[in-house]
Amino acid sequence: MEEKKLNIKFMVISIICICLFMIAIVPKQLQNDTFYTIKLGELILNNGIDMQEHFAWHQGLPYTYPHWLYDIFIFFLYSIGGFGPIYLSSIVLGIILGITIYLTNVKLTKNSVIPFFTTILILYIGKDFITARAQLVTFILFVLTIYFIEKFLETKKLRYAIGLIIIPALIANVHAAVFPFYFVLYLPYIGEFFISFFTENTDLITKILLKSDELEIRKLEKKENLNPKEQKKLALYQTRVEKNKIRLEEIKNTVKEPYKIVIEKNNNAVWLLIIMIIAGLTGLLTPIGDTPYTYLIHTMQGTTTHNISEHLPIILYNSKYIFGFIIAAVCLIAFTKVKLKMSDIFLIGGLIFLTIMSRRQSSLLLFVGVLVINKILSELIEMYDKDGVKEVLKYLTSIIAQIIIFTIFVAFMMLSLYKIKDEQIVNDKSYPVEASEYILNNLDLNQIKLFNEYNFGSYLLYRGIPVFIDSRADVYDPQFNGWEDDIFRDFINIIDVNTDYDEKFDHYGITHLIIYTNSTLNKVLKKDANYLELYKDSNFIIYERLNVQKGE
Repeated sequence: MEEKKLNIKFMVISIICICLFMIAIVPKQLQNDTFYTIKLGELILNNGIDMQEHFAWHQGLPYTYPHWLYDIFIFFLYSIGGFGPIYLSSIVLGIILGITIYLTNVKLTKNSVIPFFTTILILYIGKDFITARAQLVTFILFVLTIYFIEKFLETKKLRYAIGLIIIPALIANVHAAVFPFYFVLYLPYIGEFFISFFTENTDLITKILLKSDELEIRKLEKKENLNPKEQKKLALYQTRVEKNKIRLEEIKNTVKEPYKIVIEKNNNAVWLLIIMIIAGLTGLLTPIGDTPYTYLIHTMQGTTTHNISEHLPIILYNSKYIFGFIIAAVCLIAFTKVKLKMSDIFLIGGLIFLTIMSRRQSSLLLFVGVLVINKILSELIEMYDKDGVKEVLKYLTSIIAQIIIFTIFVAFMMLSLYKIKDEQIVNDKSYPVEASEYILNNLDLNQIKLFNEYNFGSYLLYRGIPVFIDSRADVYDPQFNGWEDDIFRDFINIIDVNTDYDEKFDHYGITHLIIYTNSTLNKVLKKDANYLELYKDSNFIIYERLNVQKGE
């Protein structure tokens, strides 16, 4: 009873500290996706979802609206008070994410201390993912998915099954692009069930063979005089019986006392498979058609994943925190005496594989994979110093410890907020704030066709400037729009000067350009007499093409 009270007290302390920590680490500056999210939310509320693109000057492009519900949410916040409420929403959702990760790990590991420290660590490592994008909501939903799956397998209670059906319906409307990843989280548990089935059948086959051989032995032993051939056959059966008895004992001991991997047969996994199938139908509960089912397929078949940094394979040398997390996980699994369920091995192994394949999946490795780390650490403590946890709890919940802990976290929060107090929510080094003013005041938006860079296209369309491209890569990929022109690929080739840019500009009818001053393209255009410099600041430059041919 005393330990339970100490756990509850420390959990309250932990939740308060997580709140303070999230206020400190959530980035103040907005990412480029947030700008188009605002405009999409406004468009949806005014015009509904028509599956058409309205912000690029290319005519007739379709658009899938993969996170329409989140777009409306962000625009609602923006309409209340501009960027401020959006920044606050990232803090609030970040706090919810942190608390969800912590409480999920506490519930599943039966330890309140270790999850606190690991939660703080992975939130710090993954702080760049905690921003005003739809992924922030899905992180929370994915963590809850793991919790509901594990609790359903443990208890088979209906409320967890209902949660597992509601979550994909939310994902299909909040962030349809990751809808398939929801089902990936089921695979470790389904996989463990099938392996346990085959393991059980291996035992059954051995028993059948053993009984068959014993029956043959009894038949031969009833005969009084065995010929040499029958004697040889009897010896063979007796040898096989001894081998199968040894094998059965080995299987029994392996299942009872496995060296490292515990394979649990949980019949509730059958119901989990049924829930998974039902959840698959929730992708239909959306106004965006089959997008939850097709978006990822089109993305993988397109060209964008080969050129957008977050889709590229992770370079572990340049991602030291992620590399450290992977090394720590592998070492804890391989070099400790802790036994893990097959589903845990599948989960952490699968997340590591996804991270290596795509940098953006490192967020799932951190926020979901930390559960396996906590399980191992909690088991180690139970194994070597069970009573030590209670002593640590007593110390951490003492008045002196509370004062020290809160002082550290409050000081960290205040220092972090002081550092960013003058920081702009919209970084004018990354986004053409002044250059956009020039365009709006000096150029006729109805007469120009502006070529712009991918990374700030979203800001331009937020300012009401029609764009050549923006960070909604799917809009400009033939896999989505069905066009012969690959606008995304053409942009990459133009900006890297890997093609005849004048020919491409003529093809699209480009009249003006806005690009980074330090870009490769700008170094070339400065020497091209056909391009007249209209505006320049330390980060952006605007050109007018003097001889323009109409696009096809």
